[in-house]
Amino acid sequence: MFGNTNKAFSLSVFRSADTAQHFLQQCYKQQGRDDAVQRSYTNCYPFLYYLEHGQNFYAAAQQAPLSIKPVLLFYGMVQLLKACLLTVDPDYPESTSVLAHGVSTRKRKKQGYEFLDDEVKVQKNGLFTHFSEKMFHVKQEAGEKFRMGTLLQRICELHETFFSLNGRKKPLSLPIVHTASPSMLAIPKTILDHYHMTLPRFVQYIGEEGQGRQLVFMKEEGEFLYFETAMPLSSVGEGPFLFHLNGTYYIPTKKEKIFTLPEIHAHYLLLYNLSMISRYETEWWSELLHSYSSKAYIFILQFLSVSAEKVPLLLNEYLMQKFLAKPNEKSPAV
Repeated sequence: MFGNTNKAFSLSVFRSADTAQHFLQQCYKQQGRDDAVQRSYTNCYPFLYYLEHGQNFYAAAQQAPLSIKPVLLFYGMVQLLKACLLTVDPDYPESTSVLAHGVSTRKRKKQGYEFLDDEVKVQKNGLFTHFSEKMFHVKQEAGEKFRMGTLLQRICELHETFFSLNGRKKPLSLPIVHTASPSMLAIPKTILDHYHMTLPRFVQYIGEEGQGRQLVFMKEEGEFLYFETAMPLSSVGEGPFLFHLNGTYYIPTKKEKIFTLPEIHAHYLLLYNLSMISRYETEWWSELLHSYSSKAYIFILQFLSVSAEKVPLLLNEYLMQKFLAKPNEKSPAV
């Protein structure tokens, strides 16, 4: 079991080499690989080792001091991502170009440095661009920059903190209510005011953004808009919906690009930068952890706690969707 969660989100189903081999063979056959059997035997042990190594990093992070926790969480995530990549890329790593991190950041922080304003830049090659395209079918543009404060907004559990500390007049997201029917979703009607949309326009928008989820508007009743979905929501990444660790889903109150980014991307970029700061900006990092002089400390502390639990859960869900898929059936879109 990963993180501090009490939920049964372990990867024990993949403990056996035989199970891992059959699982990978199923994945490769669905891709139409003629060498599905051969590649599944070749990759089953690397797959298991990546999972075990990632699990060890997360276990170590639970006991580690805060100062080195970002490093352990980042490399734990990297190992789990490599296992996931083997399900969609039988030849991984096909070249050394995919072994780099795939992003970069300023090595030296300028005077007056603020973490929330810091940025990471996407590189042409590396793990970030590779898993983004292979696992989530998202093409990343080399040179694109992501701001830390913006990435933190992608983490639903931090929205209340943003609302409290930044003096926001409106929340970053609204809760989606599950009705008695698991296929029925109730979205607060106030979302129309946030999006400045009429009901017909919002129905069109939510249908376009539903990623093949076939969201069908059913009725407007009381304070909610009711939609029926052909597929249950998943924790992996359901634009335009945000998954919360409490098991509920939210819809962002802003139509911004960051909310269309799979959540795994945000965790990777944030953990990469924090791990680099922990290793190479020791003076600033230590001052932040001991002086509590910046509100960034609150966001970082909360983010690390959430990420330690959520990343393994999300990647476990990614694997389980594939594991439970019927033969000749495409895995659910993520």
